[in-house]
Amino acid sequence: MGDVNRQIVLAERPGRHGVTLDCFRLEVAEKPRPGPGQLLIRNLYLSCEPAQRGWIAAGANYSEPVPLGGVMRSFALGQIVESDDSHWPAGSLVYGRFGWQDWHVSDGRDIDRRCHAADGPLELNLHLLGLTGLTAYLALTEIGRPKAGETVAVSTAAGAVGSVAGQVAKILGCRTVGFTGSAGKVRQCLDEFGYDAAIDYKTAGDLEAALKAAAPEGVDVYYDNTSGPVSDAVMTRLRQGARIAIVGTMAIPSHPVPQGPRYNRAILVNRATVTGFLAFDWKAQFDAAAKQLAIWHREGRIHTRHDVAEGIEAAPAHLLRVLKGENDGKAMVRIAEAE
Repeated sequence: MGDVNRQIVLAERPGRHGVTLDCFRLEVAEKPRPGPGQLLIRNLYLSCEPAQRGWIAAGANYSEPVPLGGVMRSFALGQIVESDDSHWPAGSLVYGRFGWQDWHVSDGRDIDRRCHAADGPLELNLHLLGLTGLTAYLALTEIGRPKAGETVAVSTAAGAVGSVAGQVAKILGCRTVGFTGSAGKVRQCLDEFGYDAAIDYKTAGDLEAALKAAAPEGVDVYYDNTSGPVSDAVMTRLRQGARIAIVGTMAIPSHPVPQGPRYNRAILVNRATVTGFLAFDWKAQFDAAAKQLAIWHREGRIHTRHDVAEGIEAAPAHLLRVLKGENDGKAMVRIAEAE
């Protein structure tokens, strides 16, 4: 990398064809220099995740969109190589919002977790111990509040978030039903992630009937990663007092506003609660959640898959695989090795 900083920047906003490679451009800048009280972080792994679709859209949602020409927003695992802050000494491994680039200067506020080698392979910090795993754990336990013996349904059940949510639900003593998009991923759900039942939503036909067969007594907790037709089916099978965590909306467009089934009566009759989840509302609980997830991983109770591409140039294409549902595990890009 030398004295340069390779960066993937936003070249244009998604158009009618959605996110394409034309949305991104590789640029080369000078390696940044940290100032007083700042840190220089060398990125090792860059994250690719569905939320990035919203981050580059023209309209703001829960955060301002990435500006045109700006470095693509991303979580990353990095190593501090220079530091003027005793709280963050050189050599420390850190996880935070460092962007798709080789180097990042930080004042510490965009660091979300200090990482520890004892927790396992470095890749875990972008998956199980990063925003992906924290989202799975906190949305399920804080909003879903599952009780032993209840039925938990999860959309994108073989995905990076859904696979963790399903495994946590099993650890907590629940029956789990997963929705996924291929026969291979159904097998992953059952054989690798321990789901009690899994439904291929692309071939099931009548999703309501498929869910009724998989969960004849109904659904107590719905972990909603997608919205869309899967959610429409789940809303017909809610049990009284059901809790629904809205974590993602990949199955519906941001614009125009979709016109789908009206859930009001199902929510009313079943006295259900529907709550949106944004991970940073729960940042105070990140360390405790990561500690618990790391324990379960060491005990062999949670299994992970990582889909790792090589080189910063691969990041845009790897993101497109995520948005098409073609990734096999948590998608990330390795761009350097830790010292």
